[in-house]
Amino acid sequence: MAQEGRNIIDEQVVVGEEKGSVRLATLNRPRQLNVISSEVVLKLAKYFETWEKDDKTKLILIKGEGRAFSAGGDLKMFYDGRESKDSCLEVVYRMYWLCYHIHTYKKTQVSLVNGISMGGGASLMVPMKFSVVTEKTVFATPEASIGFHTDCGFSYIHSRLPGHLGEFLALTGARLNGKELVVIGMATHFVPSAKLADLEARLVSLDSGDTDVVRTTIEEFSEKVDLDKDSILNKQSIIDECFSKESVKQIIQAFEAEGSKEGNEWITPIIKGLKRSSPTGLKITLRSIREGRKQTLSDCLKKEFRITVNILRSTISPDVYEGIRALTIDKDNSPKWNPATLDEVAEEKINLVFEPLEGAIELQIPETEENRWGGKYETSGFA
Repeated sequence: MAQEGRNIIDEQVVVGEEKGSVRLATLNRPRQLNVISSEVVLKLAKYFETWEKDDKTKLILIKGEGRAFSAGGDLKMFYDGRESKDSCLEVVYRMYWLCYHIHTYKKTQVSLVNGISMGGGASLMVPMKFSVVTEKTVFATPEASIGFHTDCGFSYIHSRLPGHLGEFLALTGARLNGKELVVIGMATHFVPSAKLADLEARLVSLDSGDTDVVRTTIEEFSEKVDLDKDSILNKQSIIDECFSKESVKQIIQAFEAEGSKEGNEWITPIIKGLKRSSPTGLKITLRSIREGRKQTLSDCLKKEFRITVNILRSTISPDVYEGIRALTIDKDNSPKWNPATLDEVAEEKINLVFEPLEGAIELQIPETEENRWGGKYETSGFA
């Protein structure tokens, strides 16, 4: 009987609601930290397309249920598909295609981020017109550490951060809090979590998607941001000096040298993390971020798609599956990387991951307004 009485909302991975002229998408897998599965991507893409085309829709809100906004991609999904070639290609294609549309969306969007926002989950936060964070917000892009790479448009986003902060965040997986995100422009407003529900209610009552009106409303609830004295952002000069080096090996050497100086003890745990990370993942990630500086959003997403498919195919290394195993399956945190060292990861091998896929099949990014919602997986060469 109790089962019959469950709210249907409990069973939906994404809950879409219409509230006057406002549309609210709630990521609804709280026990899984709202990780992004195939079904989540399908639902989000359908909502975003429908709402952009709907003349009655003026404002889009997105939030996460529970203590996470979204912890990123569903790693178990990738691991379970490791024996079947391209078992996750569809969800990857749909996610990157969706990322393009979120970046270029025609209506005002607000993300309400009160918790964990990592990896691909953060791609539902950073590109929004307005991204509201709180004291509970935790951001990171830790993909390189498990043999993957910084994706979902972050080779574009990170490469445009001040100095060489993008390389630092991508290679180390360093965490940023809500205030830090506002300072570097990856979030627009800091609102205390206690005020978030009231802000949401006010936004719903606005009946407006005008950016000035929405901005003014959020500002009523937001607070001025002051960095904590021990914030990593106060170490920008050291980060720029070290993470501007040409190679991962040179970056680590320079960072270690800085870490040996008095007052730089904060570097020691970061170095340990870098040395535990997948050498292949680190090299791929550094190159992708560096290329991103000269690429458009479309080019970055197409590049990331090639890299992801090749990584999941274990084209040059099975590290991503070993990384997921060590982190989330066996949870022994003792991955055995192959190759095991940076010196063993040949540049010609890295080149292979960036090569176009067979038959010049690519992620289809719609290049014209008339075809804005074209290029779906169903019409791609993969379907």
